[in-house]
Amino acid sequence: MKHLLRPPKFSLVKSRRTASSIDEIPQLLLSPLQDPFISLLDVRKIHAKLQLYGLQAHNALCNKISTLYIAFDEMDDARRVLDTMPNPCSFLFNVLIRAYSKTDSHAESLRLYLVMISSRGISPDKYTFPFALNSCAGLCDLRIGKLIHQHSICAGCRGDMFVNAALVDMYAKCGEVGSARLVFDKMPVRDLVSWTSMVSGYAHNGYNGETMEFFNLMRESGLCPNRVGLLSGLLACGNLGALRKGEWFHGHATKTGFISDVLVVTALMDMYTKCGDIDSARKLFDEAEGKKDVICWSAMIASYGSHGDVKGALSLFNEMVRLGMRPNDVTFTCILSACSHSGLLEEGRMYFEMMKEFGIKPRLNNYACMVDLLGRSGQLTEAQRLIEEMPMGPDVGVWGSLLGACRIHGDLDMAEKIADRVFELDPFQGGYHVLLSNIYAAKSRWKEVEEIRKRMIQRGANKIQGFSLFEFTGLVYRFGAGDRSIPRSDEIYTKLEELGVSMKRLGHVPATDFVLHDIEEEAKEEALLFHSEKLAIAFGLISTRPGTTIRVTKNLRICGDCHNAAKLISKIEDRTIIVRDMHRFHRFEHGECSCRDYW
Repeated sequence: MKHLLRPPKFSLVKSRRTASSIDEIPQLLLSPLQDPFISLLDVRKIHAKLQLYGLQAHNALCNKISTLYIAFDEMDDARRVLDTMPNPCSFLFNVLIRAYSKTDSHAESLRLYLVMISSRGISPDKYTFPFALNSCAGLCDLRIGKLIHQHSICAGCRGDMFVNAALVDMYAKCGEVGSARLVFDKMPVRDLVSWTSMVSGYAHNGYNGETMEFFNLMRESGLCPNRVGLLSGLLACGNLGALRKGEWFHGHATKTGFISDVLVVTALMDMYTKCGDIDSARKLFDEAEGKKDVICWSAMIASYGSHGDVKGALSLFNEMVRLGMRPNDVTFTCILSACSHSGLLEEGRMYFEMMKEFGIKPRLNNYACMVDLLGRSGQLTEAQRLIEEMPMGPDVGVWGSLLGACRIHGDLDMAEKIADRVFELDPFQGGYHVLLSNIYAAKSRWKEVEEIRKRMIQRGANKIQGFSLFEFTGLVYRFGAGDRSIPRSDEIYTKLEELGVSMKRLGHVPATDFVLHDIEEEAKEEALLFHSEKLAIAFGLISTRPGTTIRVTKNLRICGDCHNAAKLISKIEDRTIIVRDMHRFHRFEHGECSCRDYW
């Protein structure tokens, strides 16, 4: 059978090992490695010969074998070559660090970096830093990232564009946007990738206004956003409710061809949804045709759910399944959330059980939706039992959802017990303290309200300040409760006082239980009249033409009194008012809300 074996591409004569023949061996091994069609088996054979002849110190030969192993995705073998080299150069370390980073093996990338500078005493260079920093960004490892930043300065790479771009990206992804901006501002040359890292960092760390400002600076410099920048800009537009700016990004996506990218389409749908324009979101969804993936379908289902159109959500889910698109756990989170917002308890139970039919094990978000659905429906005991039976440990959000249900149904006894669980998991989250305080205030338990305030101060718990946003003429205006420094404040407050009189004529009674202070009723009513939602709505009324839809974005849950007032204002002014709070949309028309007062 020997004659059937493939003949070797090269041979090495073991006899007559003269000095000249030994010197020729590395070249004999290198020659077949240049073949573009070389197989993995051939590489392994040559590697074996290298070990046989003790050529581990031949850097050129080792480097070539290792890079070929990387090309064949044999990282362990590539690393083995490096580990057996007595004096490797920085080249092979850089190649391996880059390969680990590119394949998201970030921990291995950083471990090799530390081996390089400590165990082997090899100095990193401008080719090392970008990929090591990329791994720091991937792991959000700010400590190592700062260390590498210091090393890059010592190596004289302060002005290198690629190193600086990687630093900007690393700091931004680690949440250190200020440090990212400092590096960016000192860069002598900035390309699109540096700019994009900065924009993405702002957007993904919640600096939405700064994202928009930075886009303006980028465009002034003559650059247009790439795919990553486009996605970041759409995220910020959605969070700000900046519909007009989002429409500009839509035009840019169409002009540059990014509109054919399903991820961009999904981001556009999300932007339109968050800006209250669900019709445009559905139009994009329909135009996507065969490009739609499960993420795109899930996003559209979520859009209907957040706007209170549960029929649309259920219909789309059924169509998705009928067309053979397999839902995942995210899809079920969207459909369960839609059921929760509309109080469809039995339907929600059915979809939760349906996950088994698709072989999907419920994840934490799925359980959280069921807890929210049960809690909103008044099934507080069942919701608590579901939490305790979960296969994974509940997080603070799950318990917080049940605490919110206790507020809706006024169950103070359970609220106190649930609050203990919540504060144990997160004692510094001021929002849950305020939620419990709301429950006490609704029962006029002012002593307990004061105790919670003292506890918040002692723990250093952070209370999120409520604000509302309104976009007008391409600018996003921010309003805080009782703020008189806002533009046209005198007109706004006058308008609200006039509306207050008109609402009382229609029988409106201010819901003073939403004011958490033990003060006189008249003072409570005044405090309610100037909540941020009402200020934003009034600004929209005096700034836009009659009949124009008012779109307001609120960072917290809309308060009950503002909800009641917005219904009446929509009737008085004959306007459509859309308010997006942290949970859902409320579309006020002709004195009614799309949520049907279930929220």
